Amino acid sequence: MKVKSTVAEIRARFDSDVERFSNLETGQKATIDAPLAMELITAAAAACNPNAKAVLDIGCGAGNNTLKLLDRLQSQGRSIKEIEWSLLDLSRPMLERAEQRVCAAGGTQLQIIQIDLREANLPAGHFDIILAAAVLHHLRDDTDWETAFQKIFRLLAPGGSFWVTDFVAHEGNAVQHMMWNRYGDYLTQTGGAEYRDKVFAYVEQEDSPRPVTYQTSLMQRVGFVEIDILHKNSCFAAFGGRKP
Repeated sequence: MKVKSTVAEIRARFDSDVERFSNLETGQKATIDAPLAMELITAAAAACNPNAKAVLDIGCGAGNNTLKLLDRLQSQGRSIKEIEWSLLDLSRPMLERAEQRVCAAGGTQLQIIQIDLREANLPAGHFDIILAAAVLHHLRDDTDWETAFQKIFRLLAPGGSFWVTDFVAHEGNAVQHMMWNRYGDYLTQTGGAEYRDKVFAYVEQEDSPRPVTYQTSLMQRVGFVEIDILHKNSCFAAFGGRKP
């Protein structure tokens, strides 16, 4: 098996890639249906927890999903100043951009946390909403995945919800091959063959995605209920669930 990038190597790439993750309208172009996925997970979070007082955005990047959720809750009549926003990411430049953007949008109770989720010391039972966008695919073996999902469940308050949009694999080799080709076609149409090869190279080096079925089964095993798949297209999906 190919040796994957270390946390430090992943951090270094994202430190120099802030602009790609700073477009609220598109998310970032390597992700199929990114605007729709952002809209769906933040709408679902606001629908399930309209009175949320504490939000954690894991792998927040430049803050796109927090901004979408902030806007959604505000449109439902919430005072944004009542909500505590915790933004967690490996990259300091990403966090600095996210902080600027969330503050400009009216977020006042804002905490930025530069750390790997697996190493973070966060309060159990505290967060009403947890978002994880384009980050979980950096988890590695089955133990790593299960430990991370257990931790997320533990961090949620009773009745809280967890929403994911991410790069995913497929159960069968034939479907994986077919979907990978479709993704390659999308990347070629978006930026040409050179862009496709660049994306494929860092996916091969950095990522360890799991199927949606794997992740939703894992959610159920650690205790989540009302698990829903909101959207799936090719190698990307949006889904989530609630803590009883």
